[in-house]
Amino acid sequence: MTIRIAILGVAHYHANFWTRAIQQSPDAEIAGIWDGDNAKAAEFAARYGVAAWYDLPDLIAKCDAVAVCSATSEHVGLVRAAAAQGRPVLCEKPLGKSLGDCDEIAAIVAEAGIPFMQSFPKRLDPINHEIATLLREGAIGQVTLCRIRHGHSHGFSADFRAGWFVDPALSGGGTLLDEGVHAADFLCWMFGMPETAFATVSSSTFGLRVEDTAAAIFRYAGGLIAEVTTSWAFAAADASIEIYGTEGSIVLGGVDIASRPTRESAFLRVFRKDGDSGAWTASPTVPHFKTGVFHEHVAWAFIKALKNGGPMPVTIEDGHRAFALIDAAYRSVKSGRAEPLRP
Repeated sequence: MTIRIAILGVAHYHANFWTRAIQQSPDAEIAGIWDGDNAKAAEFAARYGVAAWYDLPDLIAKCDAVAVCSATSEHVGLVRAAAAQGRPVLCEKPLGKSLGDCDEIAAIVAEAGIPFMQSFPKRLDPINHEIATLLREGAIGQVTLCRIRHGHSHGFSADFRAGWFVDPALSGGGTLLDEGVHAADFLCWMFGMPETAFATVSSSTFGLRVEDTAAAIFRYAGGLIAEVTTSWAFAAADASIEIYGTEGSIVLGGVDIASRPTRESAFLRVFRKDGDSGAWTASPTVPHFKTGVFHEHVAWAFIKALKNGGPMPVTIEDGHRAFALIDAAYRSVKSGRAEPLRP
């Protein structure tokens, strides 16, 4: 059976990747395109040779599942509309524009009992699974520090600065939420939930209503410190993830827009101590981000889970936990002190 997926909202550029991925899948097809702006829906649909719909409930009734790629502020309403008709949901990150939004979406999904997948493409990249295996096997000993730098240079674009991403009413925040939520999910995946967050932000680069640069420190019960730095003004970069342990180090590059052009090999490097010395080794794996096929894997994983009837590879709980880290960081920005993670 071909799975008919409706794209609900095209404000997020990732709708392009998901639409192409669905069209390339032998197991799925686009049921239609809906957006709150009819003209945008029509233009997007024409670009991909699919139908634009202007009646949201009618489109949902005629599909098997939905992919929500709207402005973040619309997530709650679109998930509610899909849940009302029992349709599985793939939802762009972040889960909501506030922790209250995340709570509401979680309640809607739980009450309807529908499958739900949060879009965190890093969860689907083999290069990150290699890191998870190294940590699980204790390859670098006790981890003491993790640094994640993640971002891009889109802030230099006038179109980006005029878009919905920089409107807090639509996006919920700036780079700390937009890009930092990827790093937050990586931390939750690798190390679990921290105890506290301390953060600072700046909007001085572009003078936007949301931050264009941010840094957050998360502290774990066992003493691990994790640093997240993110920006919309990275002209270029190299290492994106650095993990330091008592017996070695892990360094990964080429996995964000700023670092993608930097290197052509040895993306994942591992140092292992050997007495008073040691040696670096490099993985032959090329990150999905470097290949240029990255966000498509999210749509393909959603289709696979629907086809096989298995669990979603990234859950609503994953989306909620990652947002909780960012929420604590924003609370720290306001209070000027370390803030606890919400239980």
